[in-house]
Amino acid sequence: MKYVYLLQSLSNPTQRYTGITSAIEKRLSAHNSGQSPHTAKFRPWEQVCNLAFTDESKAAAFLKNT
Repeated sequence: MKYVYLLQSLSNPTQRYTGITSAIEKRLSAHNSGQSPHTAKFRPWEQVCNLAFTDESKAAAFLKNT
C-alpha cells in the first residue's frame, strides 16, 4: 500500500507539504525530527489527510498532479 499525504506546518500554517510513503506514521515522525531538508525549518507538522493506493504507479501519478 502506498499513501499520498498532505502535511501542514503548525509553526507556519501557510506551509504545506505533499509526499508519498508506505509507512505514514514513520514518515510523519521523520518530518518532525528534521530528517527531511525540505520540511525541517517548518517543524512541527501535522497530517491533514492521506489517500491510500494499492498501485504505486497510480499513487505517484496522483502526487505528480497535485
